[in-house]
Amino acid sequence: MTAIILNRAWHLGNQLASGGFGQVFEARAEDGSAAVVKLVPKVPGAARELLFEELSGLPNIIPILDSGEWEDNYVLVMPRAEKSLRLHLADAGGRLSVEEAVVVLLDVAQALAALQANVVHRDLKPENVLFYQDHWCLADFGIARYAEATTEPDTRKFAMTPPYAAPEQWRGVRATSATDVYAFGVMAFELLQGQLPFPGPDFREQHLDQPPPAVTGCPPSLASLVNECLFKAGAARPTAANILARLQGSGRPASPAAQKLQEVQKAVVERQGKEAARMSAQKSKEEARRELFQAAKQSLDSIAQTVRQRVLQEASATELLLSDDRMLLQLGDGAMVIDAAQAAPEGCLAAFDYEPPFDVIAYSAIAARKPRDRYDYDGRAHSLWFCDAQDEGLYRWYELAFMISPMVAQRSTVDPFALPPTNEDARIALTPLMHTHQLAWQPLPFDQGDEEQFIERWLEWFAAAADGSLSHPSRMPESSGGTYRMPRQRQR
Repeated sequence: MTAIILNRAWHLGNQLASGGFGQVFEARAEDGSAAVVKLVPKVPGAARELLFEELSGLPNIIPILDSGEWEDNYVLVMPRAEKSLRLHLADAGGRLSVEEAVVVLLDVAQALAALQANVVHRDLKPENVLFYQDHWCLADFGIARYAEATTEPDTRKFAMTPPYAAPEQWRGVRATSATDVYAFGVMAFELLQGQLPFPGPDFREQHLDQPPPAVTGCPPSLASLVNECLFKAGAARPTAANILARLQGSGRPASPAAQKLQEVQKAVVERQGKEAARMSAQKSKEEARRELFQAAKQSLDSIAQTVRQRVLQEASATELLLSDDRMLLQLGDGAMVIDAAQAAPEGCLAAFDYEPPFDVIAYSAIAARKPRDRYDYDGRAHSLWFCDAQDEGLYRWYELAFMISPMVAQRSTVDPFALPPTNEDARIALTPLMHTHQLAWQPLPFDQGDEEQFIERWLEWFAAAADGSLSHPSRMPESSGGTYRMPRQRQR
């Protein structure tokens, strides 16, 4: 029996697997405890795998028991897991119940959330998810990289497992934590549906071009989450932390109204996902913005249609007027308007000597209006911007609003009011400069699981507009709880 001497002696047994980045063998320590030994040939880039010994101790990560070198190989020693998710899936007949799938996905999401700031796995799939000590854990970081590491030629950025590879991997560009989220979505689809969303054989064309099939047989909120993970634009996918929070809340029973909204959301996301997929083998910055705009449009349309469904369900006398530019809901003397999303030019928030505080991809507006009262007031409107207001590179829909400074004599009949990001007053209001306009409602995200509070707020204002009780806010600016990244002065 071959023995490998590292910090401890390990006796190799039968070979369990080969291919990819090495060979895997059964092994036993001198005390008889079982383990597995992975031999990684000493080729360029292989040494990086040994860096991930540092990950031991993070939640739901298979620990490293020993490591070193032996002959022409790097060596990793790991505990023997009970089984892989691939084997478990096969034993279950190819798919899991919703309840069991959520248990698996929660464990994996917890691991990804812990890794998010530092490490990109880049090869998430059922073969690399192992059941160990009553949890489903991530293993095999053979083509992973540290998030802050530069993309070197020896990191094998083109190495991937085709059924789970994100669009950006097919383009050969830098992988991020969003790449793991995409693979998570593929795996979640497989667990719930018993098949891959993109079955091949032309995986490249399918991942780049085609929308995934509808997710059926599970709660609409879970189906929507899977669809969001499979967005073609990586920056539009939810973060691992967002996924974890939504999965943790998925066990709470939904009210009848919430169930109805989730059904509408699911149908809308599925339908619009079929229209949103874009690809380009050599994607330019302009093409990337167009892809993000499609994700923004599909997300806002989904929320708008949920609002429409909710209003018509609660107040069937509401009149609905749809056009290419907006959706208008009219009840009595009150109206609610949601504008269609428009593309924002790059760098549109630059003002004077300040860099843009964040990047806006698309913008819209929502308003609740009533006949003008004796105080010359007829409603309120908020801007809706799809941007990375809080975290650079993470795009979501944000709600914000503007007001005229109390130090200025000018007044508006709509207060607060909406402005597009192309408006000079809006741009200056986001800088530290004193100006006639300022923020009345700090940017607050309202998608990716936060839709309900947004919808409830605007339904309340719409109802107040309809019965004439909508009044000027008691204090301005209002406390939204939102935040945004402040602009920096240009370098001279």
